[in-house]
Amino acid sequence: MSVTNGATPHGAPAKQHLAALTLGALGVVYGDIGTSPLYALRVSFAPETGVAPTPDNVLGILSLVFWTVTLLVTLKYVILMLRADNRGEGGAIALMALTRAAHATRPRVRAFVLSAGLIGTALFFGDAILTPAISVLSAVEGLQVTTDAFHPYIMPMAITVIVGLFLTQRWGTAGVGRVFGPVMFVWFIVLGLLGMWGIAKHPEVLLAINPAYAAAFVAHEGLHIFIPLGAVFLAITGAEGLYADLGHFGAKPLRFAWFSVVMPGLVLNYFGQGATILETPDAARNPFYLLAPDLLYPMVALATVATVIASQAVISGAFSLFNQAIQLGLAPRTEVQHTSPQEIRQVYLPQVNFALFIGVVAMMGWFGSSSALAGAYGVAVSGTMVVTSALAALAAGQLWHWPRPLIVGVFGALLAIDLMFLGANLLKVFDGGWVPIVIAAAIYIGSSTWIQGRQALYTKLAAEGAQLDDFIHSVGPSLPRVRGTASYMARIGETVPHALLHNIKHNKVLHERILLMTVITEDVPVVPRENRVEAQALDKGFWRITVRYGFLQSPNLPRALAQLAPTGLEINIHDTSFFLGRVTLVPALKPLIPPWRRRLYFALARNAASAPDFFRIPTDRVVEVGAQIAL
Repeated sequence: MSVTNGATPHGAPAKQHLAALTLGALGVVYGDIGTSPLYALRVSFAPETGVAPTPDNVLGILSLVFWTVTLLVTLKYVILMLRADNRGEGGAIALMALTRAAHATRPRVRAFVLSAGLIGTALFFGDAILTPAISVLSAVEGLQVTTDAFHPYIMPMAITVIVGLFLTQRWGTAGVGRVFGPVMFVWFIVLGLLGMWGIAKHPEVLLAINPAYAAAFVAHEGLHIFIPLGAVFLAITGAEGLYADLGHFGAKPLRFAWFSVVMPGLVLNYFGQGATILETPDAARNPFYLLAPDLLYPMVALATVATVIASQAVISGAFSLFNQAIQLGLAPRTEVQHTSPQEIRQVYLPQVNFALFIGVVAMMGWFGSSSALAGAYGVAVSGTMVVTSALAALAAGQLWHWPRPLIVGVFGALLAIDLMFLGANLLKVFDGGWVPIVIAAAIYIGSSTWIQGRQALYTKLAAEGAQLDDFIHSVGPSLPRVRGTASYMARIGETVPHALLHNIKHNKVLHERILLMTVITEDVPVVPRENRVEAQALDKGFWRITVRYGFLQSPNLPRALAQLAPTGLEINIHDTSFFLGRVTLVPALKPLIPPWRRRLYFALARNAASAPDFFRIPTDRVVEVGAQIAL
């Protein structure tokens, strides 16, 4: 579900609009962190952590959970990061683009920001594979809290839920999204009520609000504290979604939802689980469901629905993020289907959907339980948080005009906390934490190789191309001109497109009107329609056409060309031929990139989606001109 943020009138309509956005945010943004109570406290007292469910340890863990939620979610994301918007948009790529723009004259900083943004994006996809696996398994495993009779059916049931989840992606989230908010509202209310039920039995659990209990627990554990910290961190997985979905709802509804519903529900439930463990230490094996064992089956059903919603939000986020990466040239073109005519953020990428499905099922089969998956979970999220803090620190001066001491003080402290949790999660490497690292490394290598390969290709084409001014000047009456319009894709610069040179070489004619089209993706989410296209007349029937899009928009060249009609440049698409170069890559004796990257780039290029599909060009108007380029 996506609700576009926008201005509303004052009074009752504005309140209704805020309520609708808040409800939508509950369903789309807070599903991931909202299902953390299913496993966070359980994992904190698992035998692997070495933390016994004693009263002091219970209060210490609860205090750590409370202050982690307060500092990293409330302070960092809800208060600070929601202000770091790129024209209303948030997330790793939006922040990367914003930070690069803030340091336009510093190439080394821009290179660092690009690398950091790629790392953050890669880590997100590692998280996107693990979140559905651990969430759905945690919910379904509630069936075996009171009896082992369901044990053989847990994995088949969880995989069935996952199969249904991924099969429905092609229809988008607009339809089912309408129920996401109300269901998650009920979920958070139930979390809060169950928590109050537990707290009423042992109100002394509220003492954990005092940070002294967290400090005492840390002091008692010493260096061993990093092991339970990795479990405590599970309470805030999904916090990155707050920032990533900023553009869908706006900061005000996200903050209102957090302070009015989400944070109270989460904190009350964690404290209620802690009270249950104080009463019955054995309840630490699954304190969420043992908080109200008489409601086991209704809670399993509700939790399963909530985890499906949480998984849906992560999957939709992965689609949106990969689409942004494509538009910015950070990933190969792939098929993108828009599932909503009103909302540009709702996209479906079949290949990404299939890859995520295979990854999720593989993780469930490999680890076998949510407890085992907890060993892998958290590494990617904590790494993404470190990247977010670093990029925000670099952009804070430009965004908020903060003095350097304030930037160092605030983000230095936040980075220290982030790095502490990253270190704690890295201790899980041999227990499964290597999985998201390997996934992120593979995505990072693929993306960086794609960027380097494209740059090497463009360098080679520019070196072999002719200067545009010289070429136009050389066009004389001896070269026949045929009626109609020909369009050629051209990068920024003054060289002649290879497709144009090859067309003249083979056909020995030139159209009476030549469009040299350059498509630019700006470091902003959306380029307004009035700024979409510019036309510059050159000599002898040549025109330079510049089309601009934001990283949330997909190119549509016929529609862009139609906007030129009011300027006097009328282009009939049915009388226009789009000449596109089909490059065949072959190894060069002296490669411009390392041989292993070259092989990977060749493979990525072969499997990338075709240019006509990407630019929405009618196939019957496309002429492909082949060229062999040695890299």
